[in-house]
Amino acid sequence: MFTSLLAGLGLGFSLIIAIGAQNLFVLRQGLRREHVLAVAAVCAASDAVLIALGVSGIGLVLQAVPWLVDVVRWAGAVFLVGYGLIAARRAWRPSGAALASADTVDDADSRGNSPADSSGAAGRVAVTARATLAPALLTCLALTWLNPHVYLDTVFLLGTVANTHGDARWIFAAGAMTASVLWFFGLAFGSRFLSRWLSTPRAWRIVDAVIAVVMIALGVGLVLPH
Repeated sequence: MFTSLLAGLGLGFSLIIAIGAQNLFVLRQGLRREHVLAVAAVCAASDAVLIALGVSGIGLVLQAVPWLVDVVRWAGAVFLVGYGLIAARRAWRPSGAALASADTVDDADSRGNSPADSSGAAGRVAVTARATLAPALLTCLALTWLNPHVYLDTVFLLGTVANTHGDARWIFAAGAMTASVLWFFGLAFGSRFLSRWLSTPRAWRIVDAVIAVVMIALGVGLVLPH
């Protein structure tokens, strides 16, 4: 059983640790310290559901209904290209408002400003956070569930390998789920240590430019013939 757990952990890491749309989004949220816990939790929970579907045999359904993967592929391509264009716009015309607001509150607290001043600034940031949580989670869900590779890799491939472990297949699945939790929470919360090097508008323009290029390339690659 322990061998199956380690096997699931290893395969889970090998499938998830790659430069992709989902990981780039989690990284960006972590760098900006925006809804980090919620985004990491949604990614890990989505992976757990997909892994469970694969182990339960849903991968066989995907084989029997290949057009379903095609529908997801085209929807994912449109979404990725659209998100990439938004990132390109941010790189071309950066605002940096959210990050600046958060830093302003931190600076105000560290300088010992009056409670009224700091609470007012904190309140404005809190309102912004409440207003942007839903779009952030919806984007996270779309990047996860509209990615056809998720179904081919996580559901079909991982599910197939899990079922070779017989009665220990759910132990294998638990290992893969653990890998997702460790990766997403580690990426989301660990990325904040890079923020000191990304404290300038120019650095964020570079980050958004890289995100734009990768997202658009992934989107186009989904629909090009292989």
